[in-house]
Amino acid sequence: MTAVVYRGARTLEIEQRDVEPPGPGQVRIDVAYTGICGTDLHIYHGHMDARVGSAAVIGHEMSGRVAAIGDDVEGLAVGEAVTVMPTRFCGECPACRRGNSHVCHAMNFLGIDSPGAMQASWTVPADLVIPLPDELPLHHAALTEPVAVAVHDVRRAGVGEDDHVVVIGGGPVGVLIAAVAQGRGARVLLAEPDPYRRGVAGDIGIQTVDPSSDDVVALIDERTTGAGADIAFEVSGSAGGVSTAVEVLAARGRLVMVAIHTQPRELDLHRYFWRELELFGARLYQREDMTEAIRLVTSRAIPAERLITRIESVHSVNAAFEALESRGSVMKVLIEWQEGLR
Repeated sequence: MTAVVYRGARTLEIEQRDVEPPGPGQVRIDVAYTGICGTDLHIYHGHMDARVGSAAVIGHEMSGRVAAIGDDVEGLAVGEAVTVMPTRFCGECPACRRGNSHVCHAMNFLGIDSPGAMQASWTVPADLVIPLPDELPLHHAALTEPVAVAVHDVRRAGVGEDDHVVVIGGGPVGVLIAAVAQGRGARVLLAEPDPYRRGVAGDIGIQTVDPSSDDVVALIDERTTGAGADIAFEVSGSAGGVSTAVEVLAARGRLVMVAIHTQPRELDLHRYFWRELELFGARLYQREDMTEAIRLVTSRAIPAERLITRIESVHSVNAAFEALESRGSVMKVLIEWQEGLR
């Protein structure tokens, strides 16, 4: 079977490997689609080599169908549409014991710490496999994991009806956060300099602003009569994004740090003191977030079709990564593994 193997910074190779049969408690999945995300780009750029290694099968956003079932597995059937929650926790560390297994100290993140979904056949623990509704197209279902990220982030922030929310950064996760927050009744403004991404967000009903030419803080002050935003999500990964996210917040406002910042950033701690602001990290998600994500995508509350820019053959995987890297007229790119698997 075909697999994409990461060999080092900006180097992906297509290999033929033997199919791994499922052992007890495991399921083998024929992968239909794999999504490429920001974490995959960090790996591609060589930023995570100490963790990933130099011969890794990456990828964790996916959909597919059960191909084979190992012993001692119940509740799944061959041919059933599924996705995978790619986080395996230890159950014994302090975070797990406190009910925070999604930030387990010894987390095994499939596609980073162990083989991931950029392969035509993927064998995984059965307890990570989540069935999908029959009516959900598999290319839409490949967005379940990033939607779960957005669901968790919005829940972590405690977004409520009529809250003023600013999302800094209009990539896939930023747009999904904006859509989920707006679905909860929040008044959302998304700040993104790229006109294509602003266009996608605008097409699905999200109000946008160009932070390179418009004063985001002034716009929020106008919308809130000078009070500021209740919640800001920093999804841009930039120093300017952090500064804007802090500056737009109202007294007792909440900043949710979503983006992966690969270097330390300056933070205006005086403003935190002056307005009694709160800072939240938002790293992963829990199973309930995956369940809600499936519901949102299936009901079309999340317009998956509009967010998927391109579907590429596995043989074009390098072009797919380069397209995302360029940030030009692209939102979400999927890799298709098996023609006709819908």
